Amino acid sequence: MNVSIEYYLTKLFAEITTAIVSVGVLVYCICWFLPKSVRTPTYKPTLAWFAAVGTLWVFVLVTLGAFTTSIGAGMAFPDWPLSNGSLNPNGWLTEADKFAEHSHRLSASVMSTVTIILAVWLWRTETRSWLRRLAWFAVGLVLTQAVVGGLRVLLDSLQIETVDTSLGRLFAMLHACLAQLFVCTLIAVTTACSRPWIEGRPRGDAGILRRTGLVCCALLFTQLAIAAIMRHSFAGLAIPYFPYATASRELLPAAWNFRIGIHFAHRVMAAVLAVALVWFAVRLWTCRAASLAMRCGASMLVSLLGLQILLGAQIIWTSRNQIMTTGHVLVGALTLATTFALTWLAHRDAIEAKAAT
Repeated sequence: MNVSIEYYLTKLFAEITTAIVSVGVLVYCICWFLPKSVRTPTYKPTLAWFAAVGTLWVFVLVTLGAFTTSIGAGMAFPDWPLSNGSLNPNGWLTEADKFAEHSHRLSASVMSTVTIILAVWLWRTETRSWLRRLAWFAVGLVLTQAVVGGLRVLLDSLQIETVDTSLGRLFAMLHACLAQLFVCTLIAVTTACSRPWIEGRPRGDAGILRRTGLVCCALLFTQLAIAAIMRHSFAGLAIPYFPYATASRELLPAAWNFRIGIHFAHRVMAAVLAVALVWFAVRLWTCRAASLAMRCGASMLVSLLGLQILLGAQIIWTSRNQIMTTGHVLVGALTLATTFALTWLAHRDAIEAKAAT
């Protein structure tokens, strides 16, 4: 085995062990300071609001991560979990790349803490075992995400010639995909803690909404995975024209390579999603099982879709402006979050009925 790989693995093992011990101490402290409580199935407003604030914070984290990637600051610090060996590294408040990366790391620490507190809180007060398990899954996911983010930094110098990229960048692609999965998991937990979910009445057969929503979520996950590969392969401007693929207004590129192919796949999936999401919105507007909130969510979904297409065009027209690129990533995450939330709400009756049996 290469000496450098041994070094990185040893360092990673030590840092993961430290992180696990730190999380264990944090969970113990939370359990110690929280008052004794009885598990109940009722709506808990303080818990619900805490979960909602945590869900809002995840979009701050996504925005900072997107901005960090957009300005190429992912390697502003060569170490992890500290930044240049410190929680307050020199220059992070004055240099844009260091500010972006360190802010992202600090916000991730806050997100991890919030997720752990939420899981412990639900474990102590919630009767629904599936929700307790889902909250602990969110904890595992956010910690895995942190480790993957660390690997992105620690293994960036290891080049993989067969795919012409570094091992760290492959972990960066995985990091981007796991972020979207975490967003959906946190939304599922937060929605299940809300008053409409807990006290709402059955709304009839929502099978068509569930099926349509699942298809749209799968398509969105696929698109976001393609986008992650495209961003970290520097293929955002592989096709520098929009809406056409060439200067002579042809729909297909004149030449092909990996970067052009992944970029073109992103555009094709965008067209597919435009049809699928509008189809989902129409289903929500016309289905009797959809609540007023879900119909409003459908309108929001269509608005986000239009904004996302506009931002994607602006990225090309402005030669990948950093603000436009960051906004495109954020709106993509919001689009997935909205689609997933609507799909999750459509599953509400089925989930609670199955849990009751």
